[in-house]
Amino acid sequence: MQKRKLGQGLEVSALSLGCMGYGKARDIPDRPQMIELLRRAVDLGMDFFDTAEVYGPWTNEEMVGEAFAGMRDKVKIATKFGWDIDQSTGEHGGGVNSKPTQIRSAVEGSLKRLRTDFIDLLYQHRVDPDVPMEDVAGTVKDLIAEGKVRYFGLSEAGAESIRRAHAVQPVAALQSEYSLWTREPEAEIIPTLEELGIGLVPFSPLGKGFLAGKIDASTAFAANDFRSQIPRFAPEAREANQALVDLIRSVGERRSATPAQVALAWLMAQKPWIVPLFGTRKLERLEENLGALSVTLSDDDLEQIESGAAAIRIEGARYPEEMLRRSGR
Repeated sequence: MQKRKLGQGLEVSALSLGCMGYGKARDIPDRPQMIELLRRAVDLGMDFFDTAEVYGPWTNEEMVGEAFAGMRDKVKIATKFGWDIDQSTGEHGGGVNSKPTQIRSAVEGSLKRLRTDFIDLLYQHRVDPDVPMEDVAGTVKDLIAEGKVRYFGLSEAGAESIRRAHAVQPVAALQSEYSLWTREPEAEIIPTLEELGIGLVPFSPLGKGFLAGKIDASTAFAANDFRSQIPRFAPEAREANQALVDLIRSVGERRSATPAQVALAWLMAQKPWIVPLFGTRKLERLEENLGALSVTLSDDDLEQIESGAAAIRIEGARYPEEMLRRSGR
């Protein structure tokens, strides 16, 4: 398995597996199958896995803890704090909460659920506008000094928040959405990360599945599928955005690669400190995505993608307006 370095010397597998899709409800009916998939990912060489206390809450971390029991030395686990979750009941208050006392109690709960003495990478899930970033970073700095956390990360934070946090406790990684159809980080975030020596862990690298080429304008989503609420997945938007999939498919045909593999390879070609974070519930998709590590895009390939993508206008917002307003920076 290829390795990559994020910030502060944190070395991980070149691709990361997100566990959110394996269950973020109070009940996970196929929990044994998802645990088996996580363990299979380790067999295939992956060592970087992502969860959060809010997924459930708590059930996802518990599942990850069970999956990796007895193989803690083979994996690096990232989890997150930052939501207003009652630490005694698991009830979600609906907003953010990064008060120092909340961070500490969240970490104690995560350690117990993950069956570990330390968290490899601890992210603030969303910026809390009511808590100074210096207080957040200072609390994590103390947790690192205590040996309960090894590295500090931020999720969906803006450049100013990143700088303020980094000045108190060096940040190892930012987790934020970035892909061929979500390129906003290129304007300010990526230059900031490069300047400060912080790695990027882009989630939704396959555009919530769209860039894998398995979805088109006629695809019907289940009522509980979150994509049915996203403007970018409206039928007319999918029809317009199909041009981007056609573009990466044409590159993939030359490289004997699938659209998903090209989309992941494109991300890894942008910077050596980018580690895409994908999610899948199927072994064949896991193996397909890992195949991206064998895809080397030439300068001509990258130029074709760049010039082709520049001529394509992506239709639809990446989230509903209400969610975009709630996302702290």
